[in-house]
Amino acid sequence: MVGVAWDGSEKSMQAFIDRHGLTFQNMNDQTGELFSHFGVPSQPAWVLVSPNGVVNTYLGAMKESLLERAFTDAIEGS
Repeated sequence: MVGVAWDGSEKSMQAFIDRHGLTFQNMNDQTGELFSHFGVPSQPAWVLVSPNGVVNTYLGAMKESLLERAFTDAIEGS
């Protein structure tokens, strides 16, 4: 799992990571190239890529139960 920040400085991204106790890899996409590639118009958003390359994009915040289901579906390749 990789978190991708779209807007803001490295300092503000690190502050967000620290504030929320994130323990996964994060990167900054200030150019918006990655967001554009996956057709993500705004944050928050989730892009899950299954092992066989199926891409599912979810816009907006997700409840834990929906997020768990989305990860399961991605792992299973659906």
